[in-house]
Amino acid sequence: MGHKTDWFKGIFPALVTPFTENDEIDEAAYRALIRHVLPHVNGLVPAGTTGEFSYLSIEERERIIEIAIDEAAGRVPVVAGTGAQSTRETVELTRWAQEAGAAGALVVAPYYLNPSFNEVYEHFERVNEVGLPIILYNIPQCSGTHFRWWTAEAMAKNFENVVGLKDSSGDLPFMEAMFEKVKGQIAIFVGHDEVVTAALAAGADGAILASANLIPDIWQKVYRAVQAGDLETAQKWQAEIQKLVRIVVRCGSTQAVKEGMSMMGVPVGDSRHPIMPGGAFRREDREELRIQLENLEHIGRVERKFEIGGKTFTSQYPAVPYTPASFDNFTLKVGEGFAGPPFQELAHIDLLLGVKEGPVGRAIERALSEERPGHEVQIVTERPRTLLVPTVTVRTAKQRRHVYEEAAKGVVQAIEADIGAGVLPEDGLDELCMIANVFVHPAAAIRQRIMFNNFKAMRAALRKALEGRPALDELINEKEAARHPFRYAP
Repeated sequence: MGHKTDWFKGIFPALVTPFTENDEIDEAAYRALIRHVLPHVNGLVPAGTTGEFSYLSIEERERIIEIAIDEAAGRVPVVAGTGAQSTRETVELTRWAQEAGAAGALVVAPYYLNPSFNEVYEHFERVNEVGLPIILYNIPQCSGTHFRWWTAEAMAKNFENVVGLKDSSGDLPFMEAMFEKVKGQIAIFVGHDEVVTAALAAGADGAILASANLIPDIWQKVYRAVQAGDLETAQKWQAEIQKLVRIVVRCGSTQAVKEGMSMMGVPVGDSRHPIMPGGAFRREDREELRIQLENLEHIGRVERKFEIGGKTFTSQYPAVPYTPASFDNFTLKVGEGFAGPPFQELAHIDLLLGVKEGPVGRAIERALSEERPGHEVQIVTERPRTLLVPTVTVRTAKQRRHVYEEAAKGVVQAIEADIGAGVLPEDGLDELCMIANVFVHPAAAIRQRIMFNNFKAMRAALRKALEGRPALDELINEKEAARHPFRYAP
């Protein structure tokens, strides 16, 4: 019969695997990542799904497991990802991990050839014979095999080295069935970031999470709150991070986590191909991930100078590694923002930013003096003076409401939020002006989404305008995944 251990509980990050520009494992970056998360976690999981194990050679998997064991230095247990397509390879890697000093092995169901449940059972029976503690790993969205509760129950009860189950399916009825059948006999971990608090409150022993690379401290607060019976605090934290973890889970988790880590000053490179920047993790998702990290204060504010119209202003700006050391040349700055879904309520903003005495200010005055039926312009705020220009002809009263009320509200709220965030200097607002060319689909219907998507698009456009993005190196890096915002094809 399987059994519980004292060490398998709490928060374990599913570590990303850093790569160099030459597509080699970046060992120094990997060690820095582990040191970054260690103060906040109960264990480490190298070579798992988030670690891109399926894109690594056996030698590379062994190396990152070795590094994790070395960096942990006995302070926390290391659960090595040893799952593979074949039983033979899984057994060999699990045996190697045992000899290397791993505390346990995270073993995914064999994938690709879609084995039957009897074959899955026999696969784990062979792995059990190695003697290393095993965590059964259910992730049907990747493996193609969703454990049935009776198969998982049989493995938990019949294999003496099974110490836990990680369920990343997000299928809470399955997890509840496992609580019913084997709770107390083995540890049950949640691996789906969006349902962590619900799973812990229902009885899960811990979590192995991709987003624990980014926010291990917050996940530790959630875990400890549940352990203390303070569900209100746990639910509050889950609500605050829900948008961030939704981006990670649903938008290409490996690249999302890696770009988020780089924003936080912990560079880990990009994912291996075929995963690439701008693919599953879209550029608009990156901008939203950045703002969520800012909101959680995981991207710090630093003083930045703004040279505007011959005057110097300062602000506590939420800086990332590619943020300029200072902001100047406000003759004309341009930025673009895109946000969705749903498709008909998507928002696209082309932004012009400058000083009132410059070309942007003159363009605003000229636009206000001209009659443009169907493309009427509107000043939506005076600090900074901002002109909204619809890019689609406004023909109906419904369109008018959507453009001049909902989209305008989103633009204004974005400006106010960014003033509060330090993106714009409060005392320099009277020197600045902006033109926001706003796209609202003629068939849009959901007013709240129109407002919110324009809010997100405006915040992204403003940061890009100030930071001069995308820069040339960014365009070169993403050329293979370049996509037009209205056509989701390369």
